[in-house]
Amino acid sequence: MSNETPKLYVHKPKKAQLKKHLQQQQSRSSPSPSPSPVTASSSSSSMASQSTTSSSSHVPPTPPKESFARRYKFLWPLLLAVNFSIGAYLFMRTKKKENIEEIATDVTSTPTSAVATAAVSDASTSHPVVVEPAKVREPIPLDQQRELFKWILEEKRKIKPKDPEDKKKIDEEKAILKQFIRAKSIPPL
Repeated sequence: MSNETPKLYVHKPKKAQLKKHLQQQQSRSSPSPSPSPVTASSSSSSMASQSTTSSSSHVPPTPPKESFARRYKFLWPLLLAVNFSIGAYLFMRTKKKENIEEIATDVTSTPTSAVATAAVSDASTSHPVVVEPAKVREPIPLDQQRELFKWILEEKRKIKPKDPEDKKKIDEEKAILKQFIRAKSIPPL
């Protein structure tokens, strides 16, 4: 038994199966009574030949079929990543819809005294048309305008033009911005 080379299994049997297999081999070899010294060498050689033939002809017991989760364990990370991606997509999609609905309710909840309505003259249905007046905003102070122009100029300097026409256009815009920054009075926006 110690002369046997280790066996390589495609599917390694469990410990319990190996123990059963070893017990079966031991039970086969132990019931024979110990013979006389003359026949001991011949019987040991016959047992060795018997054990080698039985071990070569004996196929190890087939392991039980693995569970589905273990057979396809390489698919679990992929499945988790796909599920996470789909969940994130659905979450973001519903969040965008909620933002759009909030904006729509904000627009419709404006006071109607400033809104002019005109009725469509149709015999079957009448839908009012809502026209909103242009909102008048407060003028931006000169200091903030200059800071804004400086910021725009810095951003224009960072832009890399692709062709000579684009470079010429950017240079003209930068020249106009420099004029606005240096001027004592800036035209209203």
